[in-house]
Amino acid sequence: MIYFVSDAHLGSLAFTNPVVHQNKFIKLLTHMSHDASAIYLLGDIFDFWYEYFWKDRSKRQFEAVFRAIRRIVKQGIEVHFFTGNHDMWTFGELARLTGMYIHYGPYTVTLKGKSVYMAHGDGLLPSDYSKLYSPEIQKKIRSFMRLRKFFYNPVPRFFYRCMPPRWGNSFGYNWAKHSRMKEMANPLAYKGEDKEELVLFAKEMEQSTHHDYYIFGHRHIDLDLQIAPSSRVVILGDYFKLFTYAQMDHDGNLQLKTAE
Repeated sequence: MIYFVSDAHLGSLAFTNPVVHQNKFIKLLTHMSHDASAIYLLGDIFDFWYEYFWKDRSKRQFEAVFRAIRRIVKQGIEVHFFTGNHDMWTFGELARLTGMYIHYGPYTVTLKGKSVYMAHGDGLLPSDYSKLYSPEIQKKIRSFMRLRKFFYNPVPRFFYRCMPPRWGNSFGYNWAKHSRMKEMANPLAYKGEDKEELVLFAKEMEQSTHHDYYIFGHRHIDLDLQIAPSSRVVILGDYFKLFTYAQMDHDGNLQLKTAE
């Protein structure tokens, strides 16, 4: 089996009991390891992750997760980590702590004879989005894209890394908490096939390059949608509210699942 999961948001200050939530995620990883040949973590696994120039003792809260992943890697199972918009700031430490392969952008691979395009999903838009959405929605999209560009800028990244971890984490975790609380109070529903950005992005890509599966996280909705005779978009949901993931069997069949 090959497994895919995203958006666990481990360590979120919005959760009543982050330790219980983390243990549930470790239980999922352990379940996957029993028959996995590879595991793909498609971003926002951590609610906030930053690697500073100084030792960050707060990362000890994730040591049980690190140990679980290291055990899986030692079994000969590849674990791939995609940076999301909450945990994009890894500069080598996360790979060293876990043995995971780190992907900083979209990734295409053939799995079980199927062409698979994977990405966290943030920043992926159809080229004509300005024609598809109202001015209000366009404004929100442009605001997010400006913020995303700032987050990837090497200059602010350098200065943030210079901060004492206590200061940087206080800001980062509280910023993420605000985002999580807002979403939990007003969940973002599926927008429909003609408005969902990742669906439209995949449809546009499919016109020039065929993939059997387009797999994304980010949106916190579980979706399995046929967009062409042999092409599907799968949005993984999340692992703090829906507790969903996907598995691919030996014949290349992909299925969304809900954890028990």
